[in-house]
Amino acid sequence: MTIRVLVVDDQMMVREGFSVLLNAMPGIEVVGEAVNGLEAVRRVRELAPDVVLMDIRMPELNGIEATREIVASGSEAKVLVLTTFDLDEYVYQALRAGASGFLLKDASARQLADGVRVVASGEALLAPSVTRRLITEFAKLADAPRLPAGAAGSYGELTERETEVLVLIAQGLSNAEIASRLVVAESTVKTHVSRILVKLGLRDRTQAAVFAYEARLVTPG
Repeated sequence: MTIRVLVVDDQMMVREGFSVLLNAMPGIEVVGEAVNGLEAVRRVRELAPDVVLMDIRMPELNGIEATREIVASGSEAKVLVLTTFDLDEYVYQALRAGASGFLLKDASARQLADGVRVVASGEALLAPSVTRRLITEFAKLADAPRLPAGAAGSYGELTERETEVLVLIAQGLSNAEIASRLVVAESTVKTHVSRILVKLGLRDRTQAAVFAYEARLVTPG
């Protein structure tokens, strides 16, 4: 199936550049563009894209608020945040708002396409080593813990094994690596991950990792 993408950025050259790169990739189609967060929210309703490439710093409505509105609307679209700096303090806020991951704007065409495909599939966007670095850095910058609505009450519903899997997700391990660590089948890990997301009311592995840090199941450092 073709992955439908909406590109959101206030710079025309950036939008057009990403659109050209993505449209040249097999199985990916850019179905629209937006110049700010307000237009992004409207275009998501109109076009129902699978993935939204979202810039953070935009006029009228920034990428964080736009992401929050898109997620709150119940849209199935996965938000992939675009940023100029890999330690942009706003990236962590975007993840908390419901974004599924982030990419640097200087990513290669292949990295961009791979990122879109991974996010669309519902898996973690980032390589384990990058995930560990990202979550660790931004957990240090975060203010007082704010767990997702309803998640705090559901935390106790996790089994011991599910809690163990959640911690490993937060440490940046892939399903295959978790399976190896726990000496179980990878399909079993996928089942645990699915149950964790449902019980905590989370969208994907990235939010699960953020939750684990905010719940202090994992200590940054």
